[in-house]
Amino acid sequence: MIFSFIPIALSMKPCGARVSMPAGSETAGKEKNLLVLVHGGSYDSRILRETSFDKEKGDVKRLRVAVIAGGVSGEREVSMKSGDAVERALDPKKYEVKRYDPRDHLSLLLKNSGNTDLALILLHGRYGEDGSMQGLLDLLGIPYVGSGILGSAMAMNKRVAKSMFRAQGLLVADDVLLNRGEPYSSEQILKGLGSSTVVKPASEGSSIGVTICHSEEELLKGIDTAFRHDHEILVERFLDGKEITCCVLGNKSLEALPVIEIVPGPKYSFFDYQAKYTPGATSERCPARISRAQTEKAQSCAIRAHRALQCRDWSRTDMILNKGKVYVLETNTIPGMTETSLVPLAARTAGMTFSQLVDRLIGLCLERGKTPLGKV
Repeated sequence: MIFSFIPIALSMKPCGARVSMPAGSETAGKEKNLLVLVHGGSYDSRILRETSFDKEKGDVKRLRVAVIAGGVSGEREVSMKSGDAVERALDPKKYEVKRYDPRDHLSLLLKNSGNTDLALILLHGRYGEDGSMQGLLDLLGIPYVGSGILGSAMAMNKRVAKSMFRAQGLLVADDVLLNRGEPYSSEQILKGLGSSTVVKPASEGSSIGVTICHSEEELLKGIDTAFRHDHEILVERFLDGKEITCCVLGNKSLEALPVIEIVPGPKYSFFDYQAKYTPGATSERCPARISRAQTEKAQSCAIRAHRALQCRDWSRTDMILNKGKVYVLETNTIPGMTETSLVPLAARTAGMTFSQLVDRLIGLCLERGKTPLGKV
């Protein structure tokens, strides 16, 4: 039985990149119907009917979806919340949902692989966002929403990601790479990067282990903290400016959603783990309070970052607007998906409900078809 979403009407649009403006704006009126490309055409993801039709039995079959959340990384709690929200958003008329936590249910996922049509990976951090789970699902022949092994691994490692960004002409902060056990000079680091720096593990998410430093003493403490989380760390030049983020949806045709401005509360120097997940700690404004030209530049950078890392289906790129220039910080291949997370906020501003966003992601996965074994 072949699973497919049946569009009510097709609109043949050329492939390329496009941006979304806030719902209710003049531009949004013209771009209200968010499109998903299918076999060269496109359809509105909000008018998906039941998932499939069995011609022999004459009845509708639901898509069997595995929601994979939890895991063993430092972001387990956030992953569980993302899984809860997405599970609630999946329409039971269209989807037969089973929940798996790799920490406890990995053998069950393997056992049920033959009865799974598609997976929604909502794991954040190591062993979920780094290509590990993607590789397992590829071996099992289960299609999944999101980037493949290569894209996931490149995005997870900030050193590799920044190399790809630089190759595409994107602006990134100057940095120094340090490896655990190898000698370094804090004096030389400050001489090259300036008195204010940012220290971060190369392969962690949610700002885990990240420190902003304004002195040599703080730098040394920050390096020690980062090495507790990773054997490889980056010390970057501190860029003061507006923190913004932009979500991208699509494959061959990419759409940048409205830009979000992140304003941490007075207790927080930046958008760290506590600022991200403590209720009321941060103000997230969508659309961002920046000019139209800056918005378009940020959206363009997010699309270019998505392409540079060979992302699939969706991504969220974090940036800093510094002295009129957009600097790319990192790209998340599996962003948070709670009801209050940034991607749902941007989608809501563009006119999509949470359930419509999840439908859209599933539609993007299905348009790609099954990934051949060994391909990204």
